[in-house]
Amino acid sequence: MAASNPPDQPGIHPIEVAPSRALAYLVSRYPTLSMIFVLREVLQLRELGFRIDTASINPPDRTLDRLTPEEAAEAARTYCVKTHGVAGAAKAHVRTVLRNLAGYLRGIRLVFALGGIDLKRLWLNFMYFTEALMVGQWMRRNRQCHLHVHLGSQAASVGLFVRRVFGFGYSLTVHGPDEFYDAQGQYLAQKIAAADFIVCISSYARSQLMKLSPVIHWNKLVVSRLGVDPLLFSPPSARPAPDIFEILCVGRLTPAKGQHLLIDALERLAQQGRRVRLRLVGSGPDESSLRERAANSEFPECVAFEGAVNQDRIRSLYAAADIFCLPSFAEGIPVVLMEAMAMGIPCVSTHINGIPELIRNGIDGLVVAPSDLDALVQALAKLMDDKPLRECLAAGGRTRILEQYDLRRNVVELARIFVERMRP
Repeated sequence: MAASNPPDQPGIHPIEVAPSRALAYLVSRYPTLSMIFVLREVLQLRELGFRIDTASINPPDRTLDRLTPEEAAEAARTYCVKTHGVAGAAKAHVRTVLRNLAGYLRGIRLVFALGGIDLKRLWLNFMYFTEALMVGQWMRRNRQCHLHVHLGSQAASVGLFVRRVFGFGYSLTVHGPDEFYDAQGQYLAQKIAAADFIVCISSYARSQLMKLSPVIHWNKLVVSRLGVDPLLFSPPSARPAPDIFEILCVGRLTPAKGQHLLIDALERLAQQGRRVRLRLVGSGPDESSLRERAANSEFPECVAFEGAVNQDRIRSLYAAADIFCLPSFAEGIPVVLMEAMAMGIPCVSTHINGIPELIRNGIDGLVVAPSDLDALVQALAKLMDDKPLRECLAAGGRTRILEQYDLRRNVVELARIFVERMRP
């Protein structure tokens, strides 16, 4: 086997990777801002010597002119299922019937096994089956024999059909918590049973899959954490004493992120006479209601909406922030928290799901109970009033990333999982 070394970095060791080691990645939408970590993971695996071919059910979340050069290059080499339309789907059906009738019939049986007598579910599963035929034929053209899917939801359902029809290796990365809300509707039990292995980004995610599966499948579940590049996301040389405290929140504008609560907290802080500004970075279904709430507050000028921001600009927003806050109601382990911690920003978040695995309260940041407005206000005020605490938590957060959430180190571990668990 040929050794392929990642870039030199303390604590990172070479991994033996076969020159022919190859796998296909499938994502519901790629590239996309909300899952930039997939692109980073793919690029790191390629640096380690893997041949990664990427497929996406949907086109990128932005037009080509709005992608970064890195994203545009990745989009150009990615197979996008839906851009091939009805003609591509029909061709995949015909080719599979002619070349693999037994597999095609297995797929049809799975459509009815999962859909039952519900016409809507039958149609949905027939669509998954059709997309799986297209992905499976694409894999054959690229001489790929293993499919890895990020998230255990719709794209993983397509992957389940790919496994059933073509017999390729099949694995998942499960993030949570969205996949767990409708475990039956997402066919998680069937996906666990079919998978060769499942990568869980947190112990919390693994625990939920253990709850959903018999003990015989628990050995498939392995924790491999995401990460960020601490060389790319590094603290600015100096943080001047703020005249106006900048609180930054990065994430999709959705109910799960709790941004409405953060605007309420900002209003409370401003009512106390504090000079504070909130920057909300992201877009999503809550944007109109958040803008309305900010406009109707006592201090509308204190909330700035930055919209969706590409990776080539996000670091400047981190560098200008004094506090990072993500008051979420549901999360896996947010990569934006890792980025902020790596940048040396003291962080405030909530004690939910996987977040306590990242932030230890009072050591790496502050965590409060979700939905507790009083506790959120108190935590933010405490950081504003206590410069030594801000500095201590900023240093602790940076150290936590270096020790546990370094991208290169964690992708090396993921590569080992692929090498050890993929079928030869």
